[in-house]
Amino acid sequence: MVEAVQGAGVVVTGAGGGIGAALARRFAAEGARVVVNDLDAGRAEAVAGEIGGIAVPGDASAIVADARDALGGTVDVYCANAGVALEDGDLERPVDEKSWGLAWDVNVMAHVRAAHALLPAWLERGSGRFVSTVSAAGLLTMIGAPSYSVTKHGAYAFAEWLSLTYRHRGLKVHAICPQGVRTDMLSATGSAGDLVLRPTAIDPADVADALFKGIEEDRFLILPHPEVAAFYQARAAEPDHWLTNMNRIQQKWEELR
Repeated sequence: MVEAVQGAGVVVTGAGGGIGAALARRFAAEGARVVVNDLDAGRAEAVAGEIGGIAVPGDASAIVADARDALGGTVDVYCANAGVALEDGDLERPVDEKSWGLAWDVNVMAHVRAAHALLPAWLERGSGRFVSTVSAAGLLTMIGAPSYSVTKHGAYAFAEWLSLTYRHRGLKVHAICPQGVRTDMLSATGSAGDLVLRPTAIDPADVADALFKGIEEDRFLILPHPEVAAFYQARAAEPDHWLTNMNRIQQKWEELR
């Protein structure tokens, strides 16, 4: 059992399935009191019923107050897990401003709004934990998914900013950056996901395991796929070489389409 989460009030957004459901199950198994959030009320209630949690369905951007009330007034851990991945493909077609706006709102601004609502109480008491489900796409990028790649870079940057700004005031921040995970979102990535993500895809429970190891080790960056560290280093050290290699993958994908 991880002492840091025993008895804690935990909120997991987008927890009706996939990574979110796995996180909710793991926090409950570790003795936390868990609010399960999802846009789909039925799915939120199903997971909450399974783990003895509390369902608070609705838009992840606006549930902090209700979640806090459901937990008796205190949120100790907030998992900003809800996200969207859209099949935008490229920029050769007209840009879908509405889709880009949705990706920005869910993948970045929902995190900003939650942190804004949570920080006053956390800073007053000197403790709090913010968990951001980002993606390896936030460290690297993903072919065929411009809005996802860009907004996940934004989510990672926001998590970094939170950590460097407030860690001396008791805030713990974790950024989870997996590659492929066997969820509905992976299925929706189509041929690009089949080429890049599916061969090394892991189960949602593996992501939860990686997070809890990171909590125990007090690490900011959580890499359920350890090889992402080497890719990230290569991207920083030799960006042109890295981009050339990524472009080869892009060309291979284009041949398959």
